[in-house]
Amino acid sequence: MKRISEWLPTRIDRRVRVIAWVYLAAQILLVGTGGLVRLTSSGLGCPTWPKCTADSLVNTPEMGIHGFIEFGNRLLGVALGLVAIAAFLAVVRLRKERPDLFWIALLAGLGIPAQAVIGGISVLVQLNPYVVGFHFVISVILVALCTVFVHRVYTGRVERTLAVPRWYRAVAYATSAVILVTILVGILTTGSGPHAGDADAPRTGLDPEVVQHVHSWPAYITVALTLVLLVVAFSRSLPTQGWAMLLLLVEAMQVGVGLIQSNTGLPAGLVGIHMVLSCVVVAVMTVLVLNLSTPVAGRVSPAASTPDLVGHR
Repeated sequence: MKRISEWLPTRIDRRVRVIAWVYLAAQILLVGTGGLVRLTSSGLGCPTWPKCTADSLVNTPEMGIHGFIEFGNRLLGVALGLVAIAAFLAVVRLRKERPDLFWIALLAGLGIPAQAVIGGISVLVQLNPYVVGFHFVISVILVALCTVFVHRVYTGRVERTLAVPRWYRAVAYATSAVILVTILVGILTTGSGPHAGDADAPRTGLDPEVVQHVHSWPAYITVALTLVLLVVAFSRSLPTQGWAMLLLLVEAMQVGVGLIQSNTGLPAGLVGIHMVLSCVVVAVMTVLVLNLSTPVAGRVSPAASTPDLVGHR
């Protein structure tokens, strides 16, 4: 144990940065594989939980491709849990100097078993669309947390000051809120459509065409607000310029995929891409909000350590 403890980082080094990026990428990847489960009607490929069947922890050949896909997604969830443990261990010796990283890693790590339980409940209730939707919401929250983790690893723990006009900050917060509304309505849209995860899974009972139209409204509002953020950022040379541009590009891709899928009968591949892009939008929006403030030159938080600053440089 002592040798393991000695190996753990005592400063923000390359190991911590790599683990942070892997953590974020793995969170988004699991959203993609979870979408694959749903879009291939493999949601009940393992008809029970926590075992795959009443008599087997793993899938059996008789369960076919659906059992393989569902159990494979569960294994990836376990792999994500191992990455979460690695992320926590990477900052555990920094808990006094960098309590922000410690608590973010702990909270995100606890979210993974909670996510597994919610996923298990969704199987036990035969893929109730609201439980499945809540499962996706937790994934979005975890993506945002991991994005903050990556950002904090690079910026260090320094005092920060608002670097944009207050009204601009309000617009950024409003954009974040509208993105959340778009995702929630999107969940209802998927819950009323053909991709239930299993042929016999229940639907919300909402009219799919009506919900699709309602889903587009906050999406277009998001794009309009992002345009405001982008134009003002470039006109005033704000630190959010690059992130506002990236956010608009991802949103354009998201809107384009959404329009194509709604006009081509919701092909599974496009629906899956749409799901993953929603998490990318959340990640980029999170970074934009984090860049509304900038470090105060020469002023370091009392809890920051010299190794933090060395690691940042």
